Amino acid sequence: FTKCKTLSPIFHYLACPGLSKGVAKGGMAQFQEMMRQQLESSMHTELEKLLDTTTGEAEREVSRKDFEGFKNLFHRFLQVKGPSVEWIKIQRPPEDSIQPFDKIAARGLPDNVADSLNKLVVVKLNGGLGTSMGCKGPKSLISVRNENTFLDLTVQQIEHLNKTYNTDVPLVLMNSFNTDEDTKKILQKYTHHRVKIHTFNQSRYPRINKESLLPVSTNLSMNGQNTEGWYPPGHGDIYASFYNSGLLDQLIVQGKEYIFVSNIDNLGATVDLHILHHLVSQPNGKRCEFIMEVTDKTRADVKGGTLIQYDGKLRLLEIAQVPKAHVDEFKSVSKFKIFNTNNLWISLAAIKRLQEQKAMDLEIIVNPKTLDGGQNVVQLETAVGAAIKCFDNALGINVPRSRFLPVKTTSDLLLVMSNLYSLEAGSLTMSPKREFPTTPHVKLGSSFTKVQEYVNRFESIPDMLELDHLTVSGDVTFGKNVSLKGTVIIIANHGDRIDIPAGSMLENKIVSGNLRIMDH
Repeated sequence: FTKCKTLSPIFHYLACPGLSKGVAKGGMAQFQEMMRQQLESSMHTELEKLLDTTTGEAEREVSRKDFEGFKNLFHRFLQVKGPSVEWIKIQRPPEDSIQPFDKIAARGLPDNVADSLNKLVVVKLNGGLGTSMGCKGPKSLISVRNENTFLDLTVQQIEHLNKTYNTDVPLVLMNSFNTDEDTKKILQKYTHHRVKIHTFNQSRYPRINKESLLPVSTNLSMNGQNTEGWYPPGHGDIYASFYNSGLLDQLIVQGKEYIFVSNIDNLGATVDLHILHHLVSQPNGKRCEFIMEVTDKTRADVKGGTLIQYDGKLRLLEIAQVPKAHVDEFKSVSKFKIFNTNNLWISLAAIKRLQEQKAMDLEIIVNPKTLDGGQNVVQLETAVGAAIKCFDNALGINVPRSRFLPVKTTSDLLLVMSNLYSLEAGSLTMSPKREFPTTPHVKLGSSFTKVQEYVNRFESIPDMLELDHLTVSGDVTFGKNVSLKGTVIIIANHGDRIDIPAGSMLENKIVSGNLRIMDH
């Protein structure tokens, strides 16, 4: 089959010469089904061969469970016949299915906040590396404020809750094979903090050759060229891997009812007592099993997934599912007004039920990659929020923008390190001294991409309380106690360098050309 240069699962095989007789005899549908079965059979054979390369029984068992999940995903991938949504069937969600946060908060809090907190588990998605910011190792170990890492801030937040309310809210980290070892080493430093920390690992799935649709790895090891043969299959894998780890059952036995899941690099994703109270105070028959925090779209968020009504259910629509002809409509701020922050509140009992019923039906994200050697591969992924349609009484809550503060780039890092935010008990809040509640738009050029380069270019972080917009491009450095206000654009052309002098105050200025400050 590999000769046919397939691009999508099996339908391009049909264009191969010499196959038309088979189609004529058995009909197109039967032929396609035969091809699917052939591909699945070949995949199963290859996966068994991979399992036979393991040395330890424990590793074999973990990989076997991973492969069960992968086979299911691969099977569904081969069944897909077209777009996962029909644009004409998309409807706006009913009014009551996305509630404003103010309405939830207006109900106030009960006297026994501790009772609610003792039913909660905080889960952070910790599978990502810091490579996009030029760092080795887990992204969660990058320093973001006063030498505190993402992980430090998370632990401080939960410890503060546990001390304040005398509760036992545990932290669970979903690691990947990329982050597990480094994260576990660092966890020892929290042994005397008042937070129980558990970890479990995301699955490890084989990347598949885009041509043959078979695994590119030849054995289960993670050494040498084989390292590129594996990937963690997106955060939608949380349901299966959490369940398979045994940790889900363990927490249910301890009386835990809900998890609050978020990306570890979203510094706005702190435990909100109002949302938690809303969850636990619902009458039994109407228990809400899934809450997605959404927030109003701005021009910067046009690619974010949004909530729609589809076949009578609340559903997450991602840009990857949108037919090309409708992408501009999807990005419009007027039609789709909100986007998913990936802060999710989910019932543990419901996850267990859906896993046992094998009823977790998540759309497949097909992610094409090119390996270092030039080989084209495909990795099949899923997103955690896509499961919203599987849960009963799911709800969206439109939260303030402050609950979405992701740090994806050094431009984001500059914002959270600055005096725009104050830090208390691990939580960042916008400084009361800033007159506008919006964050400035910051765009640092390629000389600032890596954290180490970025750090070297600032003697101290500028005062940004009155900043609206900052663009910096080229070889630029900042002296101590610089103040930036209004719109500031600094552009050093190729070969030039600009040193902003210590103590400078730039307000509504464009700086270009060459400005060197040398020690005398």
